[in-house]
Amino acid sequence: MPEPKGSNSSSTDISRIAVSLKWLRIALYTIFAVFGQTSALILSRLYYQKGGTSNWLESITQVAGFPFLLPYYFSQCTRATTTASSNSDDAVVEPKLSSRIFVYVYLGLLMAANSFLYSIGYEYVPVSTISLISASQLAFNALFSYFLNSQKFTPFIINSLVLLTISSVLTVSNNSTVELYGISNGDYAYGFISTFSATAVYGLMLASQQLVFRKVFDNQHSLKLVMDLTIYPSFVASIVTVIGFFVLGDYKLISPEMDSYGLGKTSYVMTLVWTAVCWQVSIFAGLGLVSELSALFANCIFAFGVPVNTAAAVFMFDEEMNSVKAVSMVLAIWGIFSYAYQQHLDDRGDETKGSESEVPEV
Repeated sequence: MPEPKGSNSSSTDISRIAVSLKWLRIALYTIFAVFGQTSALILSRLYYQKGGTSNWLESITQVAGFPFLLPYYFSQCTRATTTASSNSDDAVVEPKLSSRIFVYVYLGLLMAANSFLYSIGYEYVPVSTISLISASQLAFNALFSYFLNSQKFTPFIINSLVLLTISSVLTVSNNSTVELYGISNGDYAYGFISTFSATAVYGLMLASQQLVFRKVFDNQHSLKLVMDLTIYPSFVASIVTVIGFFVLGDYKLISPEMDSYGLGKTSYVMTLVWTAVCWQVSIFAGLGLVSELSALFANCIFAFGVPVNTAAAVFMFDEEMNSVKAVSMVLAIWGIFSYAYQQHLDDRGDETKGSESEVPEV
């Protein structure tokens, strides 16, 4: 029997509203991801430029901003408990506690390694150069996604990876930045290698997050789960970086750093606090994008922030925008849009399959 027309119309409207809300969430996550990343990069470079020297302290700011999310997180926990009790038949089965602890520790260790490697880069490499090197994380993420999430490679994705790799190779030849900041060739190479390694770790972390959503949590997409995977790994990463901070004696640098900081003691504290907040916003938004679409899409959005970061660094720190860096940025943008176009084709393909599957009953 054919269904009433009103029923079909109602279900179609509900479906369209759900899709619209999904893309609204994606848009908000995108804004927060780019804004958080750009602000955190600028503040991190400001810390070093005005007298900061502790890589471990900078690492802590990249992972220790999770208390900023706790008030909203507890409100989500209360709401989730109330909803589960009123809909006990539809309650989601949680993974074993041991599985969740393993996931939190694994992601937390990756986060700690990523933050420490990046902090070395902030000390020896200009922000605009770091932004361009970071574009290569899309290639690493695609590689890890292929093995962990069976990511398919299309001509447009391959084109994107090639362009972003060439962009990073051009960046390392940009020796004018070494002369600009009075950094030795050895320190610049050390900073570049650390930053490049951080992009690999970050690519693995994003691919692992998608695997966790897919395998451990059965493709759940709740806001509480996104916050769980933000807060608990950040807590683990904070423990690791704080241990390194005290064991290696970097805590002794705080008092002299604060006294000699170029912008004053209050600005020293505020720089660190807001760096932590901005990084946490970026981490949370990135996980939201992984949850809604994929790790590659999240990485594409972060790569999309490359020209924003570069322009902001040139404006804030008077960094030179020479021809090599300009060509590198153009290639990065080209590579990003190549992947974005592939995402557009995938969405159109899904819509076509969905419309073909809706065969009216006679």
